[in-house]
Amino acid sequence: MATIPRTARFAARTSRLRASTIREMLKATQRPDVISFGGGLPAPELFPAREIGIHTQEVMQSFGPAALQYSVTEGIPEMRGWVARRLSMRFGVNFEPEEVLVTNGSQQGLDLIAKIFLDPGDHVVLENPSYLGAIQAFDSYQARYLTVDTDIDGMIPESLEQVLAHAEPPPKFVYLVPNFQNPTGRTLSAQRREQIVRICERYDVPIVEDDPYGELQFEGTPAPALISYDSRASIIYSGTGSKIVAPGMRVAWLVMRDQEIYERLVLSKQAVDLHTGTLAQYVFHAYVQSDATMNDHIATIRRVYGQRRTHMVQCLEEFMPDSVRFNRPAGGMFLWATVEKPGFDTDELLAVAARQKVMFVPGISFYPHRDVRNGMRLNFSNAGEEKIAVGIERLAGAVRSFL
Repeated sequence: MATIPRTARFAARTSRLRASTIREMLKATQRPDVISFGGGLPAPELFPAREIGIHTQEVMQSFGPAALQYSVTEGIPEMRGWVARRLSMRFGVNFEPEEVLVTNGSQQGLDLIAKIFLDPGDHVVLENPSYLGAIQAFDSYQARYLTVDTDIDGMIPESLEQVLAHAEPPPKFVYLVPNFQNPTGRTLSAQRREQIVRICERYDVPIVEDDPYGELQFEGTPAPALISYDSRASIIYSGTGSKIVAPGMRVAWLVMRDQEIYERLVLSKQAVDLHTGTLAQYVFHAYVQSDATMNDHIATIRRVYGQRRTHMVQCLEEFMPDSVRFNRPAGGMFLWATVEKPGFDTDELLAVAARQKVMFVPGISFYPHRDVRNGMRLNFSNAGEEKIAVGIERLAGAVRSFL
């Protein structure tokens, strides 16, 4: 009787799967004496836990069995309406509930996008560096990557133009995080945004605009969302409640005007989970439907995260050797540091830092081709100011000893 070789037991695409550096790191940071700047964790003390508890009871009283029943794939009408209204208010253009698909976290949205667009070997255009979770999602469908140069103002339009002009075959989409990017904290400048939209329009390449941090702006004026431009380009906007309410609820959304894309995403989601959790959607909506409550809550997050960002920058200035360069993001949850010494490898530094009981994410994880090794992503949202000071001093000591 013939048997299947063990090497052929799994789908070929699984050979591209690898453990998330961040997920694996979270296991090591459960120890109370370890200070972690590694995970992209919001501050748990800012979660509206009491209010969520109250709204859960209200939802059960008001909706009862309906909140525990199967629901429609697109999302409950209340959630879709709120997303459309919130984005219309933020971006100054009109969105309709029929353009909204509620997803089980923004990571599911990335997986669904990859599922409907990518065949093995297809190209995806990414910033360099780019979000690790997106790379993982696209790896699952055996994507190949074309990288666009970036600087302090985000993706460089001229580099994008060169990439698209010479891509063979043409890429399936361009993926970017324009606001307070993960991992670098950089923001795509306002003057570059329309340039990028028009370039993708000319080459007929869809854009995936991932915006988990857009509402977490500490200073400056918000730049227009890419999806707010009047364009023939297909633009898929990804937003989430994880950074502005609570990640454990797993309520996020995709928004697009292209109905052909929308319908394929809905069908793909049906095959995955039928729909996002009904109870979570009802409770989430009950909390966010008050603009005053939501805006006050986000203002608190901005204030706390802004203070922690400033404190981390001050600690880096005080403790780090001169060879370490870092930025001061205007929002979000991360800043980016590099060690300007030839051959420096922050992946190796992590082992030294772990012995000093401090963690970060090595930069190599965020480069699609894993070819740059001297960067590190530091999360400032999760730790209080006292822990930030202790942790940065420990990390600086690790850098000095490694140097």
